Amino acid sequence: MTEVRPKAAASASLWERDDEVAAAARAVDTLCADGSSTGTLLLFSGDAGLGKTALLAETRRLAEARGCAVWSARGGETLRSVPFNVVRQLLQPALVSMLPEEAREYLGDWYDIAGPALGIADPGERQADPQGVCDGLVAAVRRLARREWPLVLLIDDLHWADQETLRWLAAFAERLGELSVLVVAALRPGDATGESARHLETIAALADHTPATLSALTPEASAGLTRATLGATADAPFCREVWAVTGGNPYDTVELLAKVRDSELEPVEANATELRALNRAARGGGLVARLEELGIDATRFAWAAAILGTGITVSMVAALATLDRDAAARCAELLRDARILTAPDPAGGRAADGDLEFVHPLIATAVYDSIPDALRRAMHGIAAQLVTDSGLGAAAASRHLLQVHPDDDEELVEQLRQAAREHLAVGAPDAARHCLERALEEPPRPDVHARVLYELGCATLLTAPARTIGHLREALGMEAAGLPGLEGGARVDAVFRLSQALLHNDQLEEAVRTVEAEAALHPDGPARMRLQAVQYMWEGIHAGESAAPGRSARLAGLARTCTGRDNAERALLILRGFDAMTHGENAEEVAEVCDRALVNGRLAPGLGWTDTEWGLELLMMLASAYAYTDRLDRAETLFTEALRAYETAGWSGGHLSLAHAYLGLGHRRRGRLIEAEKSLRESLRLAERVGRGLPLYWSATCNLVDTLLARGHVDEAWKVAQQYDFAPPYPSTIVLPDPRSVRGRLLLAVGRVEDGINELEAAEKAAAARGHHNPVMVPWAVDLARALAGQDPVRAARLASDARRQAERFGTDTAIGEALRCAAALETGRRAVRLAAQAAAYLEASPCQYEHAAARVEYGIVARSASELERGLTLARSCGADGLVARATTALTELSTHA
Repeated sequence: MTEVRPKAAASASLWERDDEVAAAARAVDTLCADGSSTGTLLLFSGDAGLGKTALLAETRRLAEARGCAVWSARGGETLRSVPFNVVRQLLQPALVSMLPEEAREYLGDWYDIAGPALGIADPGERQADPQGVCDGLVAAVRRLARREWPLVLLIDDLHWADQETLRWLAAFAERLGELSVLVVAALRPGDATGESARHLETIAALADHTPATLSALTPEASAGLTRATLGATADAPFCREVWAVTGGNPYDTVELLAKVRDSELEPVEANATELRALNRAARGGGLVARLEELGIDATRFAWAAAILGTGITVSMVAALATLDRDAAARCAELLRDARILTAPDPAGGRAADGDLEFVHPLIATAVYDSIPDALRRAMHGIAAQLVTDSGLGAAAASRHLLQVHPDDDEELVEQLRQAAREHLAVGAPDAARHCLERALEEPPRPDVHARVLYELGCATLLTAPARTIGHLREALGMEAAGLPGLEGGARVDAVFRLSQALLHNDQLEEAVRTVEAEAALHPDGPARMRLQAVQYMWEGIHAGESAAPGRSARLAGLARTCTGRDNAERALLILRGFDAMTHGENAEEVAEVCDRALVNGRLAPGLGWTDTEWGLELLMMLASAYAYTDRLDRAETLFTEALRAYETAGWSGGHLSLAHAYLGLGHRRRGRLIEAEKSLRESLRLAERVGRGLPLYWSATCNLVDTLLARGHVDEAWKVAQQYDFAPPYPSTIVLPDPRSVRGRLLLAVGRVEDGINELEAAEKAAAARGHHNPVMVPWAVDLARALAGQDPVRAARLASDARRQAERFGTDTAIGEALRCAAALETGRRAVRLAAQAAAYLEASPCQYEHAAARVEYGIVARSASELERGLTLARSCGADGLVARATTALTELSTHA
């Protein structure tokens, strides 16, 4: 039988790993060959002890031999609750080596967003947006990779990485095609659950090849390793038994052979029966027994090291194990000799944050699991105090606090609340949630309990709205149960947060009822007015079958008494303006009401885009009211302010997606169709990360389809609609413009005329039920009239007449011009020419250049005027309306042919 021997320089754990080493070598060669090459992600997967760490070490050796910068990190079984733990290990050494000014320069605008998560900057006053922090970390590595090329990132035990790191790596892997960096990670399959498992699936799907799954050593390789360790005299039966006992696991094989060598056992068949006993002594219960043989002090030292997990220094372990310094030093030496602990390997590349580390994660796990439960929990409590006393803060101590046995400890509750605040400040809401859930188990004092529930509800608002609903309802219901509850502004805030969570959970009707019921409990005053405003806000964006009877009249009555003296009154004015706009009331009056909600033409303090008291929905209503009343300058100013505010604050999740969607809406209304498409595609990209089916997702999709139709890109509009499920059922919240109207126009454009007519008729019924008579926001009538012109001209004429009457009531040049365009399309001869000329004149006065271009081309066609067609063609080109350009060009060609 032929023995399989690795290269002489390879470690014992690299036996039979030639293919994997070759893959790593090719990846390093590709990286070093060209600074403009795309990035690579390699994954090595395998059970514990199969040599994943050795492969990463070999990759490091190969990379450093080629002059690469190599940064590395490692997940830890007891460190998974520490947010950003692994990504900090990767990046901190490079960033800490810079001067603060240099780090700020390299990270640019991302410094204040990603810096706190990396531990190199203090967090800001606002709660950080997790998606923004993730994007900041991606940007940080991108910039550092360009500075450090060729750069190799190594991550061991990825399955034990914290959730925040996994989220970052999944996002970073998606962008590897844009920069030259090599990422090599090792993981154990099946050890992650929940969100972490989903992130790992995403990462694996983005790897350049299917993750290389490591297998156990063959009998031949095991024999070769045995003889390389014990000498060529090891006979075949003995070697075969080594393989049988260890199952071919490289780590177990190395440990077993070390025990054989230490016991001076001759490697012959007669002694093969001793191998199983030696193997048991090297792992699991045998390891624990071996540890106990070293004495109680050494055992306590090892336990304390396992509790700490990282940053294992002799002094810290001594304090935790209650040993004096000399005794601790002796224990450390004993545990090093026993191959339980070792000095950190400088070749590992990680920051040296301790004197010691466990020889292998399997040993760390075995030692940690051997600690009696009560003692383990108590030691975590002591460790938490040590961490706190060292000045690292409550967040750093929280991983230990989470393991302490509940014991009605007021101080521990406060520590966990503080830790949660620190986690939220750096963009780790899941870590904050774990702290507050643990605080509830303590439990808190009765007078604090409701506050903890409220804080927990706020922490989970964006990540788990269903949980938020339960926490906030419990907090608000404590008074009814005879317990201290939330009072004053805190209670009103909690009701608002609860209604937001219900909205995010697609329970808008329940959100309205919740706020309405709470408002009824308050006397007239600021609190009641705020709750009423919130109720009207949710009713205003509800796309239900009908509007609440008398709602608009009540809202108008309330708004008439408002002067804009505080934000509650300003909110009611905004809501009144939006409501009037959707109902098609006079646009001048709508704008006047909205203007009263501003302070010197600007948003009032406390009503900014990142202020949380009211939420972004209110300001989007204000900007939309301006957009649909032809006040596009004001609307675009607000949309641009929103985008700038969210980018500066690092809010790159749903908030930024909506900002891009509404900026796209502004571009679309203005006639800047290319810019609109760009903004809307970015909005849709961001919305995909938040989740399909949400209102923001519909906003991006609906506006993109509308913009593509305006550009004449019908096939692409249909493709987008199919790809992103732009079809019934529609969301429970209002989407602007009306999605039924846009989908109806799309169906007509692709030739599905009957389906298009049915969709537009459904839009007619829904608009009538809600009282939405704004012909620009809900433009079903003009499209339906055109579609029915051939088969039902009488009804088409009636629809066009009604659209014109509503447009004149609303009073904007855009609305009237669009109604006249429709009327002209139904006529022939001089009447068609006269109506088309009027439409073009009105739309020339409007800020909506695409509609003006369309009116000019249509006027040129019916009037057979080359000058009007040329004018329309120029406008169409400036808008990026390719379909309209083609139509005008064809008409000009026909005119010249018949001239």
